[in-house]
Amino acid sequence: MAGDAGAWRELVEAFAPRVYALLLARCRDPELAEEITQAVFVTVAEKLAGYRDLGRFRSWVFQIAMNRLRDEVRRRGRHAKAAGGAEDLELLGGTAPLGYQDASPEALMALSAALATLNEAERQVVHLRHMGGMSYQAIADLHGEPVGTLLARHHRAMAKLRQALEESGITLEDLQ
Repeated sequence: MAGDAGAWRELVEAFAPRVYALLLARCRDPELAEEITQAVFVTVAEKLAGYRDLGRFRSWVFQIAMNRLRDEVRRRGRHAKAAGGAEDLELLGGTAPLGYQDASPEALMALSAALATLNEAERQVVHLRHMGGMSYQAIADLHGEPVGTLLARHHRAMAKLRQALEESGITLEDLQ
């Protein structure tokens, strides 16, 4: 790749933790998430010269990550595990913008159970927004859906999470 090595290093440092967090949340396999994260940046390096900057770079990188994960899951002939376990949050540790590493084990278990109450689309928008750190616009671009649809889905998902947590005797403050 012809280009500035320093700029490439900054790009990888800025995006790799979020790509890894997204992949780990989706597949719950640290080794697979690491492997695919590396493959994503190989693809980015190969295709970067042809990328046209339309203000959607993060969406482009995340779309490559999701495509690579789908391809790998198909190739291996197995299904990705459902996201949302407490293990996801523990494995993400300092990588997750939400910072749940200080939460009690009880709070993490309640969050895991609460995430399990969400449907796949709701869980995905929560993971992309909170673990991937993506904007609503970037998520909309990634899924090809209107921003309003994703805002409504996120709002619904957060209401379900709050209710499920309250039923467990846990508040959002207990997770922070």
